[in-house]
Amino acid sequence: MAVKQATNLKAICDRDALVEALALVTGVVAGRTPTPALQCVKISGQDGRLTMSATDGEVSLTLSTDKVDVEAGGEVLIPADKFSQIARSCSDNTLTIVSEDDKLHVRTSDSRFKVFGFPVSEAPESVDFGDVEPDFTIGGGAFRGLMERSAFAAATDHSRYAINGVHLDVSGSQLRLVATNGHRLALSTGSCDSNCEKVDCIVPTKAMTLLRRLLHDGGGSVSVKVEDGRIVFHVDDEAGCTSTLTSNLVEGTFPPFEDVIPKDLDRKAVINRDAFHKAVRRAHLMTNEESRGVRLIFDNDMLKITSRAPETGEAEIEVPIESFTGETLEIAFNPVYIMDALKVIDAEDITIELKKSEKPGLIRSGNNFVYIIMPVSLA
Repeated sequence: MAVKQATNLKAICDRDALVEALALVTGVVAGRTPTPALQCVKISGQDGRLTMSATDGEVSLTLSTDKVDVEAGGEVLIPADKFSQIARSCSDNTLTIVSEDDKLHVRTSDSRFKVFGFPVSEAPESVDFGDVEPDFTIGGGAFRGLMERSAFAAATDHSRYAINGVHLDVSGSQLRLVATNGHRLALSTGSCDSNCEKVDCIVPTKAMTLLRRLLHDGGGSVSVKVEDGRIVFHVDDEAGCTSTLTSNLVEGTFPPFEDVIPKDLDRKAVINRDAFHKAVRRAHLMTNEESRGVRLIFDNDMLKITSRAPETGEAEIEVPIESFTGETLEIAFNPVYIMDALKVIDAEDITIELKKSEKPGLIRSGNNFVYIIMPVSLA
């Protein structure tokens, strides 16, 4: 019986679409690994679409685009970074790629490249979302907004593994994303089309970062499935491209975040977000490693922000308060933590709620964003 020979891939690719897809795929590949296949991208051409997939063993990504003319189907496994560098360096509007065994030829009007790869059989298996029924679906723009208003607060300290990620919680049609590093906590809330009563898991920050990049244009939809210790995001965008991002979940139990949100705050200030952001940014100029905090003094219709850096100088900025209830209060916060939150809020005004100078403060924007921040001591 004759052995069927593998077909060599041949495709003419839109250069910009290829560069964009490779920029996403290379964000997945492993940096240093004894397994060469984990630094590679698997490229497949079939049915008028070009599909690229890569993994670092923990997170995997598969992208598919129809901005290509597939003249012959086939597949090849080649180093992701090198192929991406070649695609970016070419100036033609299209690139022709042709596989030959474990090699890939890249051709333009004035350039010829041959990239040495590996047997396709060494490529890790990729996940196909297929006919899986998702746990929930949500608009791409809405999900990106939820991630932007939460993931920035996640911990990066690997010794505290359970908070090195974003807690994803679905109850009915309500979706909540929560992140904390122990000194601050961000909670963003939205709605989704749910097919289940409950989803409760911790998604690694790397997977969230990649998903935000996949949703850069804010369009399309995201379907999500959680099972067997991993989460799968399937994205259909408005440009005719599809992608499937799979990640192992963070093990452990996320802190009981609802208990952290203070309920008895008796001082409330409404302030213009942009004015507050600019004032904190200026006060931050007069802080250093020894004096990382800025002091906020709330008094009726005026907020005074002060900072001091030994051997450098001092700053004092005043910001009008639109409304204030409660007694005068003086409290200090890490200015970077304040600015991080203000950067992800779109609303014109924010509400700041406080209790005492040694108690956590709360920044609120509407009903969908809550930010808890621990005070610092400037004594």
